[in-house]
Amino acid sequence: MATTTPYAPPTVAAAAPVRAPFGRTMTAFTLTAVLVSGQLYVVIPLLHDMAAGWGSSPGGLTWLVTAFGIGYGAGFLVFGPLSDRYGRRRLLMIGLPLAALTSAAVALSPSPEVAFALRAIQGLAVAMFPPAGMAYLAERVEPRRRVIAIAAVTGAFLASAVVLQVAAQLLVDAIGWRGLFLLSAAGFSLAFLGVRAVMLPDLPREGAGSLLSVYRAVPGLLFHRVLGLRYIATIMLMVGFVAVYTGLQIYGVTSSSDLLTLRAAGLPSIVLVPLLMPWLARIPTTIRATAFMAAGALALAAVGLTGAAALVLLLAVYVAAITGGLPSMNESISAGAGQARGTALSLFSFALAVGGSVGPQVAAAFGGFTPLMYGLAIGMALAALAVLVSARSPRH
Repeated sequence: MATTTPYAPPTVAAAAPVRAPFGRTMTAFTLTAVLVSGQLYVVIPLLHDMAAGWGSSPGGLTWLVTAFGIGYGAGFLVFGPLSDRYGRRRLLMIGLPLAALTSAAVALSPSPEVAFALRAIQGLAVAMFPPAGMAYLAERVEPRRRVIAIAAVTGAFLASAVVLQVAAQLLVDAIGWRGLFLLSAAGFSLAFLGVRAVMLPDLPREGAGSLLSVYRAVPGLLFHRVLGLRYIATIMLMVGFVAVYTGLQIYGVTSSSDLLTLRAAGLPSIVLVPLLMPWLARIPTTIRATAFMAAGALALAAVGLTGAAALVLLLAVYVAAITGGLPSMNESISAGAGQARGTALSLFSFALAVGGSVGPQVAAAFGGFTPLMYGLAIGMALAALAVLVSARSPRH
């Protein structure tokens, strides 16, 4: 493949940047990350209530997840490079208020069709946070704490799948699904105030070039023989993660109370794995990513074999595999991107959004929970193989 010269982000002024206050920054960013990414998952426990209110089927309303994922993914492609050009803080001071407004708008949806459109717009608005936020941490957190910071925020993105689903299941009877979206809007308003309070001013940038120049690296990165395989593996990781939880909801595997326990089963893994990252980081990224994906494939295959007998334990193992696999993929993509690292990580976030939006449709397509588990296990194994192949491919 012909080598294309990637877009080099604007250079930062030579003076050493002031470092962000670690504790306050991580508190604001991790809580915001839970709220942002959780908007993808918050609908899953609400499908039956929304279907009853609109006279629709829960399976058909899985498009509420997919519509959000489409907007979310498109937003990464747009806003990731723009944060390189215009600054992380400036973008977030626009994005978080817009997220509040669009979340409130979803609560007013009179029909599924209107809700589908509004969810896509909501996804586009909240997509400003992940690429700008992760790039801010990479620039402004002191280097010795950077791995912990990135792992913690990545873990928060994953924890949102559990936290927001559990919160939605507990609160929907009291305030209804519309009330939950209004609550999300209030949360984004508070997130705006918190992030504004802790973020340092944007670094001065030089040599920004034309507006279109920030997007020149995208095709070369997407079709790069190494990074392309890793993006595909990332998509598969997220497809499986969302499809598992969607399958638990739509196939009635357990009672409502047991389902709450299953959703919460992954939280210990999501908390523990980031704490272990300083030690896990000693393992080469591609080997680490492959090992986590192989463990996830085995856990899913075991769920298919045992049914509900050991579901809590196996889901905890599976969530641990995802929690360790995604930061490992993030690192491997960053390491292989050269000067276009910021744009490459935006594409990593885009791959996550694509996987998250496709996951519900994959879950609905299998027609049953057991065949879904086997299918996802095969997909995870293929993702592990893709990472291995990418490690043996020449970079240029």
